[in-house]
Formats: sequence, C-alpha cells, structure tokens
Amino acid sequence: MWRYRALSLFFILVFAAPAGAATVEEMAGQMIMVGFRGTGDTPLHEDIGYLREDIAAGRVGGVILFERDAVTKERGRNIRSLAQVGRLTDMLQSGARIPLFIGVDQEGGRVRRFLPAHGMPDMPSPADMGAQDPAATRALASVMGAKLREAGVNLDFAPSLDVNVNPASPAVGALGRSFSADPRMVAAQAGAFADGLREQGVLFCWKHFPGHGSAAVDSHEDLPDISATWSRAELEPYTLLLRPDQPGMVMIGHLYNSGLDSRHPSSLSSATINGLLRRDLGWAGVVITDDLQMKAVRNRYSLKETIALAVNAGVDVLLFGNNLVHDPQTGRKAHTALVELVREGKIDQARLEESYNRISALKARLAEAGIQR
Repeated sequence: MWRYRALSLFFILVFAAPAGAATVEEMAGQMIMVGFRGTGDTPLHEDIGYLREDIAAGRVGGVILFERDAVTKERGRNIRSLAQVGRLTDMLQSGARIPLFIGVDQEGGRVRRFLPAHGMPDMPSPADMGAQDPAATRALASVMGAKLREAGVNLDFAPSLDVNVNPASPAVGALGRSFSADPRMVAAQAGAFADGLREQGVLFCWKHFPGHGSAAVDSHEDLPDISATWSRAELEPYTLLLRPDQPGMVMIGHLYNSGLDSRHPSSLSSATINGLLRRDLGWAGVVITDDLQMKAVRNRYSLKETIALAVNAGVDVLLFGNNLVHDPQTGRKAHTALVELVREGKIDQARLEESYNRISALKARLAEAGIQR
C-alpha cells in the first residue's frame, strides 16, 4: 500500500509547479483541506466519489479524518482500523498529483480519533503527560506517530500549546487538553511531543494560537471572548518553540480578543496572524485555521466572507471539517469561492503565491522524511 505514497512524493519533487508557473486554481486547491464521510470500503460512500474528483482536479490539497460523525452520531465515519485507514489514504493519495496533507486530531486522552480498538496504543491526556518527564512524552508520541504513519496519516493536529489558565475551560482545561498551567512546562512537554512525531516523519501542529486556555466558551458553540482573561504569558510556549525550519504548522483558534483586534476573531484577523504571529514572533511557516464550520465563525460570516478574511489575514490552509455540518461538495464550493475572490480582486494573487510556496515547502519536508517504508 505504500507505493502510492512514494509515487506522490516523487511527483511533488519533480512536477509540482513553482508559484509563478502554477495557476490560480492550482494554488487555491492546495489551500483547501476538508473532511468527508466514508471508510473507503465498498460500496464507496458518495462523499469519496466527490472527494476523488476534487483531488484529481486539484481542488483539494488535504483531508481530515474523524472517527465519529457529529451529525449522525455514528461511529466509524472514516476510522475502523489502522489497516482500513491505510487502504483509504492510499486510495486518496493515488489520485493526487501533489501529495495530500492527511490530518487527524490525535492529542491523547479525550481528543483522539484512533482508539486502542483500532490498533492504536492507549494515550494519556496532555494533562496526565504533563505530570511525567518530557522524555516519556516524546517516547509516547513516537510510538503513536509510527502508528499514524502506518495508516498513511502525515499530519497530527497536536500538540496543544494552550496554557491551563482556566481549568474549567470547556474546550481545553475541562477536557485535560493542556499540559500545564506553567507556560514553560507546556513548551517542554509540547516540544517533546512534537519531537516524537517528527522522529516518525509526521508533521505536528501547534495550537490554538494565540491561546485558548482562558476561554470560558467552547468555539464549537460560540465565539469565546478572551479580552479580559488572556495574557501574553499564553504566548510564551510559542516564543520558546517557534523556529523557522520546523516541519509543522500553527493552528489559529477562533477567539475574540479586543486587545489584539476589536473587529475580527483571531482566525480572521490580520493583526493576530500577519502582525502578532508572523511579524512579532517570526513564524514564516504554514498557518492553518481551526475548523471554519465551528459556530464561532459559521454563525457570523458567509463562506465567501470567511475565506476572504482568513486568506487576507495570512492563513495558508482553510480547514473545513465537514462534520459539524455536512455537504459532500464542501471542497469544491470552498475552492470556487477562493478562485472567485481572486478573480474579483478581493484577494491578491500574490497572497495565494505566498501560501502555495509555504505549503509546497512543507510537503517537500514530508518527502525528505521519506513516507514510504
């Protein structure tokens, strides 16, 4: 099952066009990451039919996998076993001229899509990992990363750099998703976790910038206002960990902080992304949004408004989980909207070129790591 991954990596090294030669449609496609229904087993779910068309046409550059369907409440949406996911990811990669990001939320504890029943070792929560030596966290993440790689997953949306400011925070502290209330311990543990993934050739993702740990509201349900609770101490893990050559991403949370931007949530805020993250902290790598279908954003902006604000704010990858709400054509609709915004002059083509170059460079890092056995 590994031959498709080797072939896709060969394609990115030899055939991927530089930004100056790529079309707007090609560049836009690399910026779209979507979820879908289906395990790849026959009969194929209709979502996979749409998705394979989008992949072949270059309208989608990545996918996210879920174990549970948030709409139907059914289990096994994409994940039933490591071997089954390996077949699914091979099928998807085989149709891609440029390798796909294949991502999953595998933090440990309450937030993990692969379970022991699927063949994944049991993983403690970040809160529990935070009580052990970082070397143990690195070892756990390395074992987990090897299993992710076995299944064809090349991107883990972890570790969280959120500081446990509010232990009752419904999306972080209450779920044991923070390593510690001490920013330096968060950095030590998250750095060890990322190192474990990197050992196995799996990309990591720091999240949720600029810090979700003080929020009293879950962004799945509404937009958290952290204006009065957030402090710059929550940036310390990023200050300690961000390096220009790291094989990973930074995920932007859906958070409102009037001290950073009085108009827009962080995921759509140029002041937060282009300003604080890129200019002040020096991050030159890929920036991805949290799921843009969370109510924090979906209840306030149309699809086209969301895409325009996010891309102009400095986002490189637009994540649509297609799980909180479901539409098998989510990927192509997002792609159409992004291309239209460029054609209408609402997003500069040069802005797409920046993202395309960052994404291509990160995918080349996957090739350097060697996905095939």
